[in-house]
Amino acid sequence: MLSDLIAHGHKVQTIAPPRGPLGFHVMATGAGFEKRVNEVYNWEGLKRGDAPFVIIQHTIAGRGELDYAGARHVLNPGSTMILSFPHANRYWLDRGQTWEYFWIGANGREALRMIRTMIDLKGPVVTPAAPAVDRMADACLRLMGAPELLSGEVSAAAYEAMTALHDGLFGAAPAATPVAPPIARAQNFIATHLGEPLGVDRLALVAGLSRAHFVRRFSAEAGLSPSDFVFAARMERAMRLLVATDQPVAAIATATGFANGNYFAKAFRRLHGTSPGEYRSAAAAGG
Repeated sequence: MLSDLIAHGHKVQTIAPPRGPLGFHVMATGAGFEKRVNEVYNWEGLKRGDAPFVIIQHTIAGRGELDYAGARHVLNPGSTMILSFPHANRYWLDRGQTWEYFWIGANGREALRMIRTMIDLKGPVVTPAAPAVDRMADACLRLMGAPELLSGEVSAAAYEAMTALHDGLFGAAPAATPVAPPIARAQNFIATHLGEPLGVDRLALVAGLSRAHFVRRFSAEAGLSPSDFVFAARMERAMRLLVATDQPVAAIATATGFANGNYFAKAFRRLHGTSPGEYRSAAAAGG
């Protein structure tokens, strides 16, 4: 509970549990409850090493500042900052300000997948529901006692924080809205032909609609334009292949319909802040 964390008082805990024979796909690297008062506090996302990791940081009082890929955000009480590293971000305390917050750092392929997906869907600053904040605070409080915790307990607490954040942002899964048959045909065609050219004209033909009518209906029902939907489907498939296979990056690019390996690598880095090879290595290492 948030009240229990506040009652506990400020503390920062670095976590380095011994690696077991199995490894975990979510592992906490640290946790803390801190208060910064009119001091130098500045973190840059491209100056924190090459090893991928994530941070969840919830503001309790005061105000922080975040620059995320050139966009400015204010971190007010009740807001949660979610970041993955390495990435072009910077967060700091303005002169004369106070910022009180709790945070959890983690690594592992599932930690990276969950946080990056949340950022893609909701952005780097979110306002989760109060029950989720309580669950995250409870996980933080448990992690602050990390020297006495086993590796599995550390992983479970970090994963609990992430699932709490998920529930606080997305709640119960909404009932599926039926997709009109023409749009469903196009989506199924995309899923089974990702390695082929998937221009709007071809998809409109599959759907049996005029080009203009198809674009309007697809965008309304899918929430993305046809081209954005195809790109997202290709990127998701490519990410799965990077983790699940040892195919060369160029072969994965071809299999998922990207023009070439260089274009795929640039698009991947722009979206995820890391190269396909680095992402694969981090996933294989569980880091």
